[in-house]
Amino acid sequence: MHAASHQAEAGKIAAELAAIASSGMVLPGSITQRRTRCGRRNCACHADPPRLHGPYWQWTRKIAARTICRWLSDGQHRDYQPWIDNDRRLHELLARLEALGTAAFEADPRWQQRGRTSPAAPADQADVGTGRLTCGQAPRPPANDQLRPKREDLSREVFTFQ
Repeated sequence: MHAASHQAEAGKIAAELAAIASSGMVLPGSITQRRTRCGRRNCACHADPPRLHGPYWQWTRKIAARTICRWLSDGQHRDYQPWIDNDRRLHELLARLEALGTAAFEADPRWQQRGRTSPAAPADQADVGTGRLTCGQAPRPPANDQLRPKREDLSREVFTFQ
């Protein structure tokens, strides 16, 4: 993609984001329809085939690795479902915007100059690729004597079990 097409696509995404923002509400999570069994043994929900109770609407969301659930009325389901749709659309648009930014970043012609990956590196230095960068300094020993890399060979150790 060229810069002009990147800008045009970003403009479309911005317009959709503005439409979501104008609606005013975004609700994370999902709404599912549930049918349940009760605790009464003689109820039809325990028959064969069962006739389950419901439908009931349940909103579910994760907060700090915990699942939060709330039962909704039919009216609440109708009101909140567009908010959840807005949340999903918002995430899709942000993913597209991130992909667009990444594509524009990778398409930058300055990455092709002199075969370097770092614009700040002098032209006469070779690219080190993924090697460890030490800024031209020799590695220093750790400040604390107890912090040393583990270098012993454990393959020759003999372990005795009692």
